[in-house]
Amino acid sequence: MYLSKRKAILVISISILVFFFTYADIKSQDIRITDGDTIKVNGEKIRFSGIDTPELKQTCIKQGVKKPCGLIAKQILIDKIADNNVICVNEGKDQYKRTLAECFVNDESLSSYLVRSGYAFAYRKYSKKFIIDEDYARVNKLGMWSMEFEYPWDFRRNN
Repeated sequence: MYLSKRKAILVISISILVFFFTYADIKSQDIRITDGDTIKVNGEKIRFSGIDTPELKQTCIKQGVKKPCGLIAKQILIDKIADNNVICVNEGKDQYKRTLAECFVNDESLSSYLVRSGYAFAYRKYSKKFIIDEDYARVNKLGMWSMEFEYPWDFRRNN
């Protein structure tokens, strides 16, 4: 009986230590937001698959006033991630060797959140996944849908 209790205490102690080391490791993620649809997690560059956000230098016009819609998209992502843990589901690599993934904060898709807020677009050339979110933003005139804008893929081609 004595050895069984001792083994149980040892197993419980090891389990508690593993939990605390794992928990500390998760919370120490190094996250850098590059732009509205690209982040670096612990040095790995991750491009959100299935969406496209305005370029950092891209502007939109609302009631005759230029708005930095690319910077706004990045700030929305910064605010959403805040100090939260980001979990990404790897979907492969793109032509630039970036990891393509859908990333989540508190079980909410960052891609869906950005598209639904109107500061990202369903990148239909590569995915149909976020069309419903885009339709919601467009119908409700959210984000860029309340402004004059150029789609990010057109902006890149023209600039």
